Amino acid sequence: MKGGAVLVTGGAGFIGSHTVEALLSRGYHVRVIDDLSTGIEENLSGIDTELIVADITDEQVARKAVAGAFCVVHLAAARAVGLSIDDPIGSDRVNTGGTVTLLTAARDAGVEKFIFGSSSSVYGGTAPLPTLESAPLNPRSPYAVSKVAGEQYCRVFSDLFGISTVILRLFNVYGPRQRPDSPYAAAIPLFTEALICGRRPVVYGDGSQTRDFTFVSDVAAAISKAVEVDCGKHEVFNIAAGGRHSILELLRVLEAITEVKIDPKFASPRSGDVKDSQADISKAERVLGWSPRTSFEEGLARTVEWILSYTSQR
Repeated sequence: MKGGAVLVTGGAGFIGSHTVEALLSRGYHVRVIDDLSTGIEENLSGIDTELIVADITDEQVARKAVAGAFCVVHLAAARAVGLSIDDPIGSDRVNTGGTVTLLTAARDAGVEKFIFGSSSSVYGGTAPLPTLESAPLNPRSPYAVSKVAGEQYCRVFSDLFGISTVILRLFNVYGPRQRPDSPYAAAIPLFTEALICGRRPVVYGDGSQTRDFTFVSDVAAAISKAVEVDCGKHEVFNIAAGGRHSILELLRVLEAITEVKIDPKFASPRSGDVKDSQADISKAERVLGWSPRTSFEEGLARTVEWILSYTSQR
């Protein structure tokens, strides 16, 4: 529904703010709900959107937020695997409880489509590579369990109440606005900040583990496609670059971009981490008409440029 209203939860965050920009560029009216626990208002600076600063688990707030929207893009989450291990109850309250609250509000408001931002962590790193959406799910952290629960709630609400639900399993998203100083920061911003500040990057495990790193603007484009395309009653898509790179390879590329080489410090593997991940993205290409456009090297160069600017302003 071009020109219609879309609610983006977590829209002041890293992925959310890029998604808001992408949807606005396509002519949608975008409303954002974010409690600003990890998102920041500056990410929406100069963007023409309505921001509701509130907790998505609040039923009355959820009802207000979904009013008039034809589509909900649900990205708000207690996102980190490590956070979920430290605080599984709090993580589940936001991730599972928040999803059920929003689905119920969306159902009651007559929302047509609900897009759920899930995670590659639902596969648990045990599926064959590249991994199809039909692969068995084997979550290895409370965070991953909560994403499986959210997916199942979407399926059930679609079956029972007729709302169209779309699951997007996002693989290792990176890019500008992913801050190195945020709690449980990801490898790419942490490695980059360490290199430019002359510190030894910390590698957990031996660095041979691989990831399907996906640039954030490609993810935002995929979410926009999911808003626009009639996917039917309930569908699941992998959203990824479709390749894989080891952690040590990642570090070598970042060293080349920053022109800084410092031997890493190796630490014990972290609980809940998977060994390898790589997505089969043929379904998203076929059904959504989407494919990633940003190469690994280009995406990292743009990310380093942003982190250099960000750290110089802190």
